[in-house]
Amino acid sequence: MRGQAAVALAAKEAAMDVEGTARATRQRPATSWSSWHGGADVEAAKRLRRLRSCARSAVPTVCVAATVLAVVVLCNAGAGGSSPNNMSSPSSSWSFFQDPPPSNLTASQLLDGLLTADFGHRSCQSRYEFSSYYANKTNNATSHSRPHHKPSPYLLAKLRTHEAIQRRCGQGTAPYAAAIQQLKSGNGVASTDTEECRYLVSISYDRGLGNRMLATASAFLYAVLTGRTLLVHQYKHDVGALFCEPFPGTTWLLPSPSGWPWPWGGSSSFPLGNLRDDYDGSSSSSLGNLLKHNVISVSGPQGQGNNATWADSEQRPPYVYLHLEGGFDFFDKLFFCDEHQRLLHGAPWLLMKTDSYLVPGLFLLPCFRGELERMFPEKDAAFHHIGRYLFHPVNDVWSAVKGYYGANLAGAGHRVGIQIRVFQKGKAPVQRLLDQVLSCVRREKLLPLPDHDDDQSQITSSSSSSDKDKAVLVTSLSSWYYERIREEYSKVAGGGVHQPSHEGRQKSGDTTHDARALSEMYLLSMCDVLVTTGFSTFGYVAQGIGGIRPWIMPTPDPWNMPTPEKEEAPVDRPCVRASSVEPCFHSPSYYDCKARRDVDLTKVLPYVRRCEDVSWGIKIANGSSSHW
Repeated sequence: MRGQAAVALAAKEAAMDVEGTARATRQRPATSWSSWHGGADVEAAKRLRRLRSCARSAVPTVCVAATVLAVVVLCNAGAGGSSPNNMSSPSSSWSFFQDPPPSNLTASQLLDGLLTADFGHRSCQSRYEFSSYYANKTNNATSHSRPHHKPSPYLLAKLRTHEAIQRRCGQGTAPYAAAIQQLKSGNGVASTDTEECRYLVSISYDRGLGNRMLATASAFLYAVLTGRTLLVHQYKHDVGALFCEPFPGTTWLLPSPSGWPWPWGGSSSFPLGNLRDDYDGSSSSSLGNLLKHNVISVSGPQGQGNNATWADSEQRPPYVYLHLEGGFDFFDKLFFCDEHQRLLHGAPWLLMKTDSYLVPGLFLLPCFRGELERMFPEKDAAFHHIGRYLFHPVNDVWSAVKGYYGANLAGAGHRVGIQIRVFQKGKAPVQRLLDQVLSCVRREKLLPLPDHDDDQSQITSSSSSSDKDKAVLVTSLSSWYYERIREEYSKVAGGGVHQPSHEGRQKSGDTTHDARALSEMYLLSMCDVLVTTGFSTFGYVAQGIGGIRPWIMPTPDPWNMPTPEKEEAPVDRPCVRASSVEPCFHSPSYYDCKARRDVDLTKVLPYVRRCEDVSWGIKIANGSSSHW
């Protein structure tokens, strides 16, 4: 009786605690940008931490009951409150904790079939509300609506197949438990219990949010192509804190080494230790080092294809680490060879660590090209579809996006987004960069010349009454650029000049900082035109999700920035129009695996081109990108 009383008391306290959190978040003004670090969010985080701590304590019966009740209450909390999809625990995404799905979803809300109707709306509002912010966007400075880019039926079929794989092989299933046991055993030969389920772990680490999103999108597409279950290793709980679960009825979050205690006993712990710090280019389990040390052997006549095999077919490693971050060496880049893909197909577990958008490299692989061309007939719509399918901001982030948009941008007839990124740490604002921004928007007639300019001859009829209906959104870590642009254009841009935040510097691992960054990516994606900074993955994500071909401002190589003694040379053109909405792959392999020599990648496929902002990078662009 005493134990039952303790359970009842703990459950009652948990319900009161969580209901207080839900009530506080419901009462928060939606338009308050500062609420990211306001009291309601802080208290919600504290309560969730107490509940998780409770679940790991020595009295599991009491704490599990309290935690389960807390999750149920959170699931039924108000629109602004935390939801089970937002919690960091794998168990938070179980289907029986989700609110019922809506019954009247339209094709537009489902993004023409990219999304399924299997999710509840209240626990993740952005999933089905996203499309309404893009329906009335216009193309460039004209009044024409943007063309519609529907996903192919083949892509939709592949997504539904992959969702079934995630459910069949994900956490809490018998195949997953067997695969974990095999991983612990050190045996790399697939058994009958695990051969139908293979896994890809995407390792997130200390890179900017844009890099991490592009890396996750790349891992997802690779998992779809290879029939693997995708599990995302979080960088300081970033994924669960920022994004809703993308797959119905399961989770994509990898358990931490300590795991999450299941209500019926045991743990979901992952056995490979600290993925973020323990795996790099020197790891003995990397594909490159397995090749260097002849654990994998490659044979075959030059020009006729090669064959990669395990040196000892009975002693295969239980997993292979794919080191694909910028600066990876020649042997790691052999990932982009058909013969190594055939070998990797049989590995039960793959770990992938990258900070790049790998999709152009996957198109260059003959073994994947046919599938990718069927999935993406509009080849330069790959990230546009993947990003909208995969990334759905959690309710708190989405509420801030909607609130800011409604208060500052909704009333404008035309929205101009300007994304400014300075790569030199600690450098004061640069007048040259401001001049480049202003020159770009005037030269391309994105904004008119301000009233105080002497030369009024460039102001055309299209930049008279229509300009009074324009709003300007500036995103930058510094407020200096925004203040100068506002001084220039506050009188001629009737919709005003706005900046949601100015953090001062990039703060890796700070979820509050990342929440603001994600919000601003989505606000930029809601603009009609974009001006972005070259090399910036932040800009890549915004243009891809929004389907906007931006004007890119060239910038010096971030890894070879000029010193104060050697100032930057002025650029010939302030900005150039991107050939497509696709992100740039900054570190491709130029090696032709069949010919065994480096080649010009832009001559391999007609839709692979050089990036406008990274001379050595490649991107996907159709023959004509005017449809964007």
